[in-house]
Amino acid sequence: MGLTYADVEIENLFTRRAMATRALVDSGSVFFTVPEHVAVQLGFDVTEVSTREVVLANGHRIVAPMIGPLRVKFGDRYCDLSALVLGDKPLLG
Repeated sequence: MGLTYADVEIENLFTRRAMATRALVDSGSVFFTVPEHVAVQLGFDVTEVSTREVVLANGHRIVAPMIGPLRVKFGDRYCDLSALVLGDKPLLG
């Protein structure tokens, strides 16, 4: 077994800013997550967005900014969603 990555395009549906990135695929994840530098590149101010309390895999509870709406494209498919600003690389669940 190894790690699985997907090449996706993320678009801020308000500003239409988009970027391509590589996301780690985690079937156990509930939320899509992006690091803060990706949120900023997409035009979000993480100090002016809503927050969400989440429980991490290790049991710790944290409060993280939530950005959106986003469109995530993979191949010829897409999904509109929100994402938590968390971690150091995108995580696709």
